[in-house]
Amino acid sequence: MRRGMASRCNVPELPEVEVTRRRIAPYLVGRRISSLHTTADSYFFLTPPKRLRGCVEGQRVQHLDRLGKYLIAVLEGDGRLVIHLGMTGQLFAAGAASVRLLSATARASLAPDEQADFQPDDHTHLHFVFDGDGPDIYLRDVRKFGKVLFVPAGQNHPRLEKLGVDALAVTPELLFSATRKRIVPIKSLLLDQSILAGVGNIYADESLFLAGVRPARRASRVTRRECARIADGLCRVLGRSIETGGSSISDYVAPDGQDGSYQDERRVYARSGEPCRVCGTPIRKIVIGQRGTHFCRTCQR
Repeated sequence: MRRGMASRCNVPELPEVEVTRRRIAPYLVGRRISSLHTTADSYFFLTPPKRLRGCVEGQRVQHLDRLGKYLIAVLEGDGRLVIHLGMTGQLFAAGAASVRLLSATARASLAPDEQADFQPDDHTHLHFVFDGDGPDIYLRDVRKFGKVLFVPAGQNHPRLEKLGVDALAVTPELLFSATRKRIVPIKSLLLDQSILAGVGNIYADESLFLAGVRPARRASRVTRRECARIADGLCRVLGRSIETGGSSISDYVAPDGQDGSYQDERRVYARSGEPCRVCGTPIRKIVIGQRGTHFCRTCQR
């Protein structure tokens, strides 16, 4: 990992959350939560810890869904435990071993190539204990940009109501319709969670590169044909990232402690000054909507 990348990184995005969902589900679905240990109340908890514990303890997890960057555990009685991993959230099973699960101090004490089993720390905001056999599950978030809340059966929450279609379900027509009469840059539109839920900085840059569209182009000036290429590019990069376990650029680690490898396939994101892998032109970095944005001046128009 290159120094300084953690501050620019915006994972977990949709692929990392989907990998988390797939890999944590076998440890979670069908099990009854006997107790939930939490840290003190903070802005991480949209449902206060005491109430959260009362809502989930004794409940069996029926299934685990995802919408955009949100994980949704449906419990008995159809109440929903909703988790957003923010920028540095990590959801994993006991026994996972990765230096990414350790504090900077603990990492510094390790010998080269040494791994260490995770031990709960001050950043471990949720600790699920279950009836019967099977590992405990932890949610750790150093920066507390993640969120957790409980939604009672039959109710909804503004955070979920405002989400657009899941980005994996994007269609050319949906995207073209969304761009009409919009003066914002096309990248800003892709990052608008009310239009496409799940797209973040990495995959917006990568999909626009595949489509050959510059990220600063006004959305309303993107043609129907280009919207089709962007939609196809999104599905391709999101799908490929899921296949490769997501992007482990800074804190992200899968629930089993494994790193993703999509970061090795990035064409433009965080490659400022490096040659384009298609034409050799140095990748350029600009800022759009306060977000670092990477593109090729030759391949993208």
